[in-house]
Amino acid sequence: MSAADPQTPAPDIVRCAYVELVVTDLGASRAFYVDLLGLHITREEPGALYLRTLEEFIHHNLVLRLGPVPALAVAAFRVRTPADVDAAQAYYTALGCRTERRREGFVAGIGDSVRVEDPLGFPYEFFYEAAHVQRLTRRYDLASAGELVRLDHVNLVTAEVARGRDYLEGLGFRVSEDIRDSAGTTYAVWMHRTQTVHDIALTGGAGPRLHHIAFATHEKHNILHICDKMGALRISARIERGPGRHGVSNAFYLYILDPDGHRVEIYTQDYYTGDPDNPVVSWDVHDNQRRDWWGNPVVPSWYTEASPVLDLAGQPRPLHILAGASEQSIAVGADGFSYTRDDSGRGFKLGEQL
Repeated sequence: MSAADPQTPAPDIVRCAYVELVVTDLGASRAFYVDLLGLHITREEPGALYLRTLEEFIHHNLVLRLGPVPALAVAAFRVRTPADVDAAQAYYTALGCRTERRREGFVAGIGDSVRVEDPLGFPYEFFYEAAHVQRLTRRYDLASAGELVRLDHVNLVTAEVARGRDYLEGLGFRVSEDIRDSAGTTYAVWMHRTQTVHDIALTGGAGPRLHHIAFATHEKHNILHICDKMGALRISARIERGPGRHGVSNAFYLYILDPDGHRVEIYTQDYYTGDPDNPVVSWDVHDNQRRDWWGNPVVPSWYTEASPVLDLAGQPRPLHILAGASEQSIAVGADGFSYTRDDSGRGFKLGEQL
């Protein structure tokens, strides 16, 4: 895949705005995303459900569409102006990528849009026009104790993290944190357009696949309420990992699995990254606190399992593994090592410099 023509400007991306997931049982998915997580229904139609978070004012943050194979259909980004939709189409055309434009939009509530298969094989959409709906920030009668307030980010699995980093930097994303080894190999990278830690993360492994989508809450107690609710409903087996505190991003987290196995992170308390000289935080891949600040081991499924992604024709994309990659490096996925711990027993004393 050739680089974009430097004379072809990148679109001005505002944020990750919505995700469309293919699910196999719309009733079970509704029970998970609406009854359990409290997302608000904007629109229902045969075979599809449109949902939004408490603070959202555009039509939706999540589309659940009935289909035969659970998959990511698209990750959609809002752009700054209508002209940026044209810019997105021109930019990806210059990259040699497949694109499709629909002036009427691909889904309800979204207008003129272009969908692309990006250089790593991921399906993206770029749009500006969107129907406005009631922002529910003052509808305290509708809010739950575990209220989800916004779509925060998507985490994508690719065999080409370094290439993806370069390509997304060309698209205007900035790096907040990454995971490397002593040789400089990058295993994962967190990149942002908003003033948070990330709108997109790329993690290493067989791809393209969707690792997870993430919704933000205001406080840790919102996440703990979701855990309590899942326990009360006797579905705690759907809690895959957490709650805990990330090293990367510093966020408090919970990972849960929807009825189709799509991974959903509930996420809060990362930090501001808006300054132009915001420093990049680099983690050693052998540092066990990178994934969990408390040093808890990560369950193997978090490294090995992820959702397929679809091409623009709606077909699952084949997986790509870099030539020469070992089976072990692919098996443990996300950052190359499932878990490492200092077994010396030394630890740190209070007041000691970390």
